[in-house]
Amino acid sequence: MKISRGYFYALHLMLLAALAGSIYFLFSLRLDFPGLFLPDEKIMTIAHRGSSGYAPESTLASYRLGVKMKADYIEIDVQMTADGELIAMHDKTVDRTTNGTGRVKSMTLAQIKTLDAGSWFNEKHPIYARDDYANEKVPTLREIFEAFGKDTRYMLETKDPEDYPGMEEKMWALVEEFDLRKHVAVQSFSEISLKKIREWDKDVPLFQLLWYNRPARISERTLTEIGAYANGIGANYLRIDESYVDKVKEAGLLIYPYTVNYQVNMENAVKWGVDGVHTDFPDRLLEVIEELDDPEA
Repeated sequence: MKISRGYFYALHLMLLAALAGSIYFLFSLRLDFPGLFLPDEKIMTIAHRGSSGYAPESTLASYRLGVKMKADYIEIDVQMTADGELIAMHDKTVDRTTNGTGRVKSMTLAQIKTLDAGSWFNEKHPIYARDDYANEKVPTLREIFEAFGKDTRYMLETKDPEDYPGMEEKMWALVEEFDLRKHVAVQSFSEISLKKIREWDKDVPLFQLLWYNRPARISERTLTEIGAYANGIGANYLRIDESYVDKVKEAGLLIYPYTVNYQVNMENAVKWGVDGVHTDFPDRLLEVIEELDDPEA
C-alpha cells in the first residue's frame, strides 16, 4: 500500500505534538528529574566523640579512629577552661573521663593537660584496651584541627554556652583560622548559641539538639521556629519513631538521631529515612548502610 507524503508528514506532526504535550504535563507536575535517576542522598555517619566505642572518648586516639573508619563527621563537645582555652570534653567536670576531679571552667589548660584521659577506658572496656591509651591527654580544639585539617568534617557542639561567655566567638575564630567553614557543622541544645553562629555564616549546617524523656512529639509550630535558623534536628533515638522522622523531614529539616550503637537500631533508623546517625561505632553503621544498599545482601 502506498502512503502519501502528506499522510507521512501529518503522522509525524501528531507524534511531535503528543511528545510536546507529555513533556508539558511532566513539568506541570514539578517533578524533580534528577531525583528520578539519582540515588537518595547519602546517610551521614557521625563518630560520636570519635569512635568512642573503641577508644577513650574525646581524645585524639578516638578521633583518629573515627577518621580511619571513614566517618563523615567526628563529633566534638566544646568547652572552655578557666584561662579561655577550648577543649574537647563532654561532661562539665573531668571526673568521669580522667584521673582528676574538678569543673572544666574552674581549671586551667595546664592543669587539665596533666590528667590521664585514657586509662579509665582500658579499665572499663578491657576487650578494646590498648597500652597506648594510657595517659592520653585531653585535646584542645586547636590540636584537633591541627591533627586532621581538611581530611575530615567536624560536628562541633557548643556545650553549656551560658557557662562560657565568648566560647562561640573563640570557636568560630579557630574555624576561620584553619579555613574550615566548609568542613564544619554546629549543634547545640542552645537556640541562642546557634542563632549567634547563624549571624556569622548563612551556610554552615546547624542542628538544634532536643532531648525527650518520653515518646517524642513535636509541633509544626516548633518545626517552623527551628527551621528559621537551623538546618536540622538531633534527637535521642530511643524516644523517636518513624512518624517523628517523617514529620521533621516534611518540614524540610534534616534529622540526625543520637546515639545509636546497636545494629538493629541502626537498621531501623536508616529504614525510617534519617539523614544521619550519631554512633560510637561508625564501622558498624557503615556496614548496615552497605548491606541495606546491596539488594543481594
